[in-house]
Amino acid sequence: MNILLDTHAFLWWLTANPKLSAKAKAAIEDSSATRYISSATGFEITNKVRIGKLDFGRPIVENFDSILADGGFAKLSLSMAHTFLAGQMAGVHKDPFDRMLAAQCKLENLSLISVDPAFREFGIDIVW
Repeated sequence: MNILLDTHAFLWWLTANPKLSAKAKAAIEDSSATRYISSATGFEITNKVRIGKLDFGRPIVENFDSILADGGFAKLSLSMAHTFLAGQMAGVHKDPFDRMLAAQCKLENLSLISVDPAFREFGIDIVW
């Protein structure tokens, strides 16, 4: 299975937060899976640290590349195709981060690790 982690799933995995479901944790830790972190997640974490909404996030921002490498995560950059699909997908959900992650899942054939039920309207595979 190839997976993309939603921002909260990535943070919960990093911090061993019990909110991460057993199924999601197993998928993340499956050695046969290719695990991706979106550049949108990097932006979201950095932005939340900057505006004071993610107090524990500064060390994550400062060590982001090594955290990804040590965790065996591949970086998934946003392409023009991802952003155009994100902007064009039908649905009432307006969160731009979520739309970009959903578009990446659609175009790259990835399952999304997320607790957020709003992703269901985009017709992507969700693991939780």
